[in-house]
Amino acid sequence: MKRLLVVGDEVSPALERGLPGKDFGRVDLVLSCGDLPYDYLEYLVDAFGAPVLYVHGNHDRPVEGEGRLIAAPQGGISVEGRVVQAAGLLVAGLGGSPRYSARPGFEYSEGRMRLRVFGLEARLLPHRLRGRRLDVLVTHAPPRGIHDSPDPAHQGFAAFLPLLRRQRPRYHVHGHSQPRPGLPARTRFGDTEVVHVRGHLLLEVPDG
Repeated sequence: MKRLLVVGDEVSPALERGLPGKDFGRVDLVLSCGDLPYDYLEYLVDAFGAPVLYVHGNHDRPVEGEGRLIAAPQGGISVEGRVVQAAGLLVAGLGGSPRYSARPGFEYSEGRMRLRVFGLEARLLPHRLRGRRLDVLVTHAPPRGIHDSPDPAHQGFAAFLPLLRRQRPRYHVHGHSQPRPGLPARTRFGDTEVVHVRGHLLLEVPDG
């Protein structure tokens, strides 16, 4: 069993107050779904002593901290459009949100995200040929129609749905959208459990 700490969108007071080894037990891997300060991700690297894999949220920007410009979390590993093996798991990521503003940053049209999905699937092909299934897909935005909202800023990407059908990741973790009262934060889509995180959650991934 692998224990994953998944974070996104909001700095969690429980993580800042807690003693990682005592309050959270063993953590094998930290996954960030974006929109978190880079110095906070650096804190998680130090606090848990586990690999921190991240994608960008649409609000991610370089920040000033400790007398330096932090353009990326030191010690973290970007999985933007990449496939990474960590803690015995195969993890891939696609950050950013649907484009809804003229601001520079990590916002994408549906067509642009579709191209990014094709690129990611090309990188997954060697693993599929060896019979290795994707364990966790990490994104900022949700899939269209799952945990998203009707407003343009918080809709999901339709391009993620065929990706889930074809690659069948065991888990798809995402942030970005606001939790909606009465709706589940974990939804089954085919062979994949889609998990919405805001703040933090612990995800236990069975071996195999």
